[in-house]
Amino acid sequence: MALKKKISASTIKQLTVEDKRLNDTEILGFHARISSAGRIVYYLYYRLDGKQVNYKIGPASDLTPAQARDLAKEKMGEVAKGNDVHAVKKQTREDTLRRKHLNLSVFLEERYLPFLHTRNPKTASRIVNHLRSRFDLLLKRDLDQITAWDLEKWRSEQRKLGKAPATINYTVNTLKGALSRAVEWGLIESHELSKVKAIKSDNTRVRYLTEMEEKGLRYALKDRDQKIRLARQSANEHKIKRHKEPSPSLDEVAFSDYLEPLVLIAMNTGLRRGELLNLAWADISFSGRYLTVRASNAKSKAGRIVPLNKEAFSTLESWRQQNLDSLYIYEGKTGQPLTDVKKPWALVLEAAFIIDFKFHDLRHHFASQLVMAGVDLNTVRELLGHADLNMTLRYAHLAPEHKAAAVNLIG
Repeated sequence: MALKKKISASTIKQLTVEDKRLNDTEILGFHARISSAGRIVYYLYYRLDGKQVNYKIGPASDLTPAQARDLAKEKMGEVAKGNDVHAVKKQTREDTLRRKHLNLSVFLEERYLPFLHTRNPKTASRIVNHLRSRFDLLLKRDLDQITAWDLEKWRSEQRKLGKAPATINYTVNTLKGALSRAVEWGLIESHELSKVKAIKSDNTRVRYLTEMEEKGLRYALKDRDQKIRLARQSANEHKIKRHKEPSPSLDEVAFSDYLEPLVLIAMNTGLRRGELLNLAWADISFSGRYLTVRASNAKSKAGRIVPLNKEAFSTLESWRQQNLDSLYIYEGKTGQPLTDVKKPWALVLEAAFIIDFKFHDLRHHFASQLVMAGVDLNTVRELLGHADLNMTLRYAHLAPEHKAAAVNLIG
């Protein structure tokens, strides 16, 4: 049965687990509870509009009986005015939690990343890391403090650095998407990033290799391959002299590493970098001489079949012999697909004296070669995996002879 005494330092000290509860004799509803583990917590019981509420004041480990009494008096005064102190406390706690998630860094990590994982686990971390790296100066800001002017300044800096409009637009739209989710989830009422209009850019840019550039690229790849082989041979000779186990020899394999087969397949299939890097050996049909781009790896979310020409087929056939135990065609050290080829690709371009050429431009090269060879644009569209013909029309100017043949049909 609960004890009835004035809550004080001495009565709290005397409270036992068997007592369970001590009701104060001076402030109605003020009481202390003791758990089976001996932990004492102060509470205030009250009724408001017929509703019964037990308001937690705090643990005895943090509050003296006198402090708890003062808080109980204060809260009872608020209750007398018709205020539900428990509801206020709950709202304050929710506001504090909400305010915590308003911070861009916290929001990205604790709210946005888990959400993205439910949509597409493969890209979730990449999207959040992209936002973190691009907007590192905004990470300490609250979501409702990020302004259109902040983004305008950021865009101006990016343009001075020579970043492509499409790249800038992608990053801005990614941040817009994140803030729109915050609005949808009730964290902020609105955001003003809709005022930041996309930079108009020329999406018809087609950069492909000239005949001399292609020869130079192929030579640079072979030269790099030979240098890696010689370096391995030299290292092994040194190990043998020191009575150490040599690394596997590269003398009997077609390629020293992944880069040459990766570039050759890109040139001969037109696959996007992400589609290439996520290819598994199960996606290759050696009997049918084609590869399958799975819908889960395709930008358009639609799978497609890409036939393998002679060079693509022989490249994959030779590369397969070197990777009989791997799951993915281009595998990293962890047994997962490669994620980055920027450094070796940049070095090869430098060795070949090729400028203004991105890895994605190998896709343009593939399409351009097809069009210049007389392949119709719809077939090119299907091979590239474009959702509609509009994207493929950028290559139309490469087939002037077809236009000439068309107008010659009349007159």
